[in-house]
Order: sequence, then structure tokens, then C-alpha cells
Amino acid sequence: MRIKIGTRKSKLALWQANFVKNFLQKHWGIEVELVKITTTGDKILDAPLAKIGGKGLFVKEIEQALLEGKIDLAVHSLKDVPMIIPKGLTITAITKREEPYDVLISRTGKGLEELPAGAVVGTSSLRRQVQIKRVRRDLKVEILRGNVDTRMRKLKEGYYDAIVLAMAGVKRMGYEGEVTQVLSQFIPAVGQGSLALETREEDERTRKLLEPLNHRESFLRAICERAFLKKLEGGCQVPMGAHAEIKENKISIRGFISDLEGIKFIEGKKEGNVKNAEKIGEELAEDLLKRGGKEILKEIYGG
Repeated sequence: MRIKIGTRKSKLALWQANFVKNFLQKHWGIEVELVKITTTGDKILDAPLAKIGGKGLFVKEIEQALLEGKIDLAVHSLKDVPMIIPKGLTITAITKREEPYDVLISRTGKGLEELPAGAVVGTSSLRRQVQIKRVRRDLKVEILRGNVDTRMRKLKEGYYDAIVLAMAGVKRMGYEGEVTQVLSQFIPAVGQGSLALETREEDERTRKLLEPLNHRESFLRAICERAFLKKLEGGCQVPMGAHAEIKENKISIRGFISDLEGIKFIEGKKEGNVKNAEKIGEELAEDLLKRGGKEILKEIYGG
């Protein structure tokens, strides 16, 4: 038996694909091949994602290869997977979630509150930008794209005084010792820290092989957060985030939607029985829409 895994070529994407490959080989004793695919998001590095079409740019070509049968399984960062999955494909498993928070890495070892006025902070995410501005409007937030190694290099070369990254990627790439501050006060991106394993719907064989990798709690948290994002018609053009947690039978989710400057910043929280994970995510989104979220969406999308 042989399985082909489709993955992007970045070091982080390959780490993630190899994590799945090693599990499948060890657990099932099967042969696994990595198929490296360049996505549109990997080719365009000089523009913000919000301007060039959003996070789906990191998965489209891989999903096409899956639909065409060139690969059996796609490994994605869950936060890169759009709400609408192409017909014929499904997210079969969500791996155990790594720490979902953002982190700040600064050249001087100073945290977000201690950076000097006018310091340049790099990030590619509107969600991170507005949350930085809410804490420090006197900082200069500039676009920073590229893989983790590229971003770390640009920081060390002095292009930025500090950068904000996902803790999960920082840990996986071995930069945990460089972290200045865990930004646990920031609401993370939906799904941040989990891997999504995508297959063809009718491919029962591959789906069965992935069952042991599906982490139930992480799956339920993802369902809740993605329901929130879907209800808000979330993409990269609108700053928003959500974070769900489970304790015993209860799931709670906090989330926000904001204008581009972080001035109209609407946040909230909902909780309920874990069996209603999807509904609770939707209810939080509806609450934020009623409290001014609709106006924000109209402003940004020009509707």
C-alpha cells in the first residue's frame, strides 16, 4: 500500500507533512511519498494576502491535485483552509492542537508594551495588526510575508524591531527559545495550531488510515471556530479571530470582528454544551453582527 501526501514546499509545511508521514509509516507500516506543490500564495510574496485573494491561495493547487487523484491526502495548516471545501473533498481529521497563541519576537528582548514609540513591528495578518494597534497606536505596523526562516532573518537584519508569528510554527521550526512574549491576550486565528488532513470523500481507505490522527477535542473546537467564521463570511480582508476551549462538557468561544484600524472592535463570548459546538460558534457570530459587525462588513466590502 502506498499513500501520496500533497504539501507546500516550505520548511514548516514539510515538517507538518512529515509528521503525518511518519505516523502513517509507523502505525500502519505503509509506504508514504511526499508530493511537493507550489501554490499561488507561495509565488506572490510582495503583497498582503487581503489584496491578492486571501488564504485559499495556499491550498487551491493542492486541492486540485487531490481532486485529480495525483495525491491521496493533503496536509494543511487549518487556519489556511477556506470555509467552503470543494465538492468531492472533505476534512477527514484535525490533529491535536498545538498552542494556538501568537508570539512577539523582538531584537532587543522588549515586549509589546515596552517597545519604543515608532518601533516597526512586522506581520502579514490584519487580525494581528488591529490587535497590536489596540495596545500600541504609536507603533509602526508593516507587512511581513514569507516563511518562518525568512521572517526571522529579516528581523535579525534590522528591517523590523519585532515580529509577530504563530507559536505553533515557531515551536515546530525550533525558534521557541527566541520568543520574547506570548500574546495570550490576542484572540488567535480560527484553527491556529491544528493541521487539517483533507481527502476525497469517496476514498474510504485513506480516511480509515487517518482515524487515529483525529483529535476529538481539537476537531470540536475547530467546528465551533469555523462555524463562527463562516457565519461572518470571514476571509483575509476583514480582521477577525476566534478561540474555542473545552472544559468537561462545556465549550466556550471568544471572538471579535474589527474595522481595519481597530477602532470599531466588537468582541464577545458564548458557551454551551459541547454537542452544540457548531451552533455556539454561529450564535457568537450572530451576536457580533447585531452589535455592529454588519456595518463593519459593509464598510470593508463596500456592500
